[in-house]
Formats: sequence, C-alpha cells, structure tokens
Amino acid sequence: MLSQELVAHLYKKMLLIRRFELRLAEVYPTDAVKSPIHLSVGQESIAVGVCDPLAEDDIISNTYRCHATYIAKGGNLQEMMAELYGKQTGCAGGKAGSMHLVDMSHGILGASAVVGTTIPVATGYALAMQMAAKTTGRQRVVVSVFGDGGTEEGCFYEAINFAALRKLPIIYVCENNRLAIHTPLEKRWAKDNLCERVATYGIQTYKIDDADVFKIRETMTKAVEYLRHGGEGPIFLECATYRWLEHVGPRDDHSDNYRSLDEYLDWKEKDQIVRLAAMLDDNTVQRIQDEVTAEIQAAEAFAAQSPYPTAEELYTHVYAS
Repeated sequence: MLSQELVAHLYKKMLLIRRFELRLAEVYPTDAVKSPIHLSVGQESIAVGVCDPLAEDDIISNTYRCHATYIAKGGNLQEMMAELYGKQTGCAGGKAGSMHLVDMSHGILGASAVVGTTIPVATGYALAMQMAAKTTGRQRVVVSVFGDGGTEEGCFYEAINFAALRKLPIIYVCENNRLAIHTPLEKRWAKDNLCERVATYGIQTYKIDDADVFKIRETMTKAVEYLRHGGEGPIFLECATYRWLEHVGPRDDHSDNYRSLDEYLDWKEKDQIVRLAAMLDDNTVQRIQDEVTAEIQAAEAFAAQSPYPTAEELYTHVYAS
C-alpha cells in the first residue's frame, strides 16, 4: 500500500522538474538564458525514481540532459537558474551553463556536453568510494545516468568492464528514449537487447518498460541497499522513456517526421505526473502546485537579480595563470 506522503513527495519532485523546464522553455527565446538547453519533459519519473532512494552523500553523475537529476537529487534550484542565466551566483559561477550543472554539496557530479564521457568519470568515483569505505566503514553509492546513445561510445564498455572487474558500488542507468538526436534506435542497433549485452560482463541487469516511477524507485532502493551492505556491483538498469520535445531547445518537433506522433500520444497517456496527481486529493494537489510555482518564481527572481561574473573571473579555474 503506497502512503499518501510518498505519492505527494514523488509528485512534487516530478512536477517541479516539469514546471521548471516548461518555464525555461518560455524564457528561452529571450536573451536571459545563456546556453543551449536539453529538456527532460516526459522523462521526469526516471530522475525522481532513481534519486529518491539515494542518501545526500551518494553520488549522481549525468549527461548534458541533466536538469531533472539535478533537481531530483536536491540541487539548489536558485543556483541552477542563475547558472542558466550565466550569473555569478550560479552553481558553476555562471561559466558552465545548462549542460554542465554541478552541486557537490548534494552529491551531484559535474555533467558534460560530450556524449558518454561522464560514464568513466563516475566509474572512477565509484572506485574511490570503494577504497574510502575501508576507512569509514560506510559504503557510498555512485549512479551514472546516460542515454541510449551513450552506450554506443567505447568508453561505456571500457567502464562497465572495469567496474565488473573491480566489483564497484555503481549503478548504471540508461534513459532509453530510443533516439540519438534524430536517429531512431532501429537504425542504430541490429538487436534491441541492451540488458543482454551488458549481462555478458557478469553484471546484474534490470529493465523497466513503462517509466513507472514506483517500479524504478523500488528497483533502485533494492540496488542501493544491496551495494551499501556489501553486495558486489555494478548493477545496470535500463528505463524506457520518451522525450516530448526536441533534442535541444523548447520546440515540439513532431512535425519534423523522424518519429511517430502515435508513440508520443501513447506515452502521454501514461504520464506519471498525471497518474500521481489522480492518486491525491484536490487540496493536496493544489498545495503542491502552489509550492512549486513559488519555488520557480523565487529561482527566477534570484537569477534575474544576480550579477554577472566580473572580468577577473576569466582567469580563475584555469590550468595555468
């Protein structure tokens, strides 16, 4: 039996991601946002289901489509919006933008715009966490999130092989929206058997086909507890999902004829945000919607009022002075 508290908690997290990104899509045509944006509208349940079982000091690593996991892991919303605005108060000082969000105080490794490159970085961090646990007595867990296109990079197979050899405390999560920009999976993979391929490395694999936030959360909870208490990693989770908007930017691009409108409508029918709202009473839904609106408005005001970086910032965070 699902508690109303849990349903409300997950609903608010997913709604905050959805509403934040839709507001960002409205702002994007202006000059306020200083970097390209890759939106996760339609994919929110994966980020929330994956991050909810994690402790604050567990680590999440992501690709350039990183707004959802940043929010789901508890990243500072005001600093995130300021970063998108290119402001000094942003989570990376206004220098990184949408594709490189970071908040190590909440266990969020810096994202990267280069496909697949965060996977070996997360794997290395898992090795460090494995070594640290011998001293601290507590095993922290690393989660590496990437798209189906990321599994086509050589570093993916190098990383999972190394992780399997060293039995690292890492969970690899593939957000499989079946698109590498505009190229459908059917034109890229001879066989749609990703979990089977990963399993040949001796890795436990799980697949969730319907983006059910409760299934994802339950699977992740068991995986995290298994690794936390001495179980041998890595673990791999493939989550089917659907990106509602274009690859980069705020536009609905279904008129571009590279994917099926019927598939989109099918995924909209099982929208997890609508599903969870229907599980709550009207007063709770309204309260959560009002809270989300207030948080987004506060983040937008913070970003708008924050200063831009000074010229001297050009010379900081570089390899040589």
